Amino acid sequence: MHFLPYTLLISVIAAVNNVIAEFSADDCKMLGFNKANLLCSTCEHFTDPNLTKILATCKECCLKDNDYDLSGSKRYPKAVLEVCTCKFGAYPQIQAFIKSDRPKKYKNLSIKYVRGLDPIIKLYDAENRVEDILDIHKWDTDSVDEFLSTHLSKD
Repeated sequence: MHFLPYTLLISVIAAVNNVIAEFSADDCKMLGFNKANLLCSTCEHFTDPNLTKILATCKECCLKDNDYDLSGSKRYPKAVLEVCTCKFGAYPQIQAFIKSDRPKKYKNLSIKYVRGLDPIIKLYDAENRVEDILDIHKWDTDSVDEFLSTHLSKD
């Protein structure tokens, strides 16, 4: 009976493989992988012939190792912080970050005001495609600043 979760996982992977070619962060999360910090070198742990489906899924959800700096932090070429100004009262830390001088430190960060939206950060790849979306409504000002200084490219 302990094979049921493995069998179910393989079935879900097969179904997702048949529907889409590239997995989103949510697809990967559903399959047990965190696309935001899964290095492709980690996938080599699934080279057993019985794990070929998991290996294929891992490779769809992983980040190329050379996308990381020496500290192991993923770097993104662009980020957009999106929020509704009507929600500033509910998220004073996000408002404080936006109204401060901190965003000016990041040439590749833009602030976008979207009506009714709780605060998120969209992270983009080199082809200007959204690679990840982070819900930041519980983050404080320092957390936003630290995340951006760690994960935004310095160019």
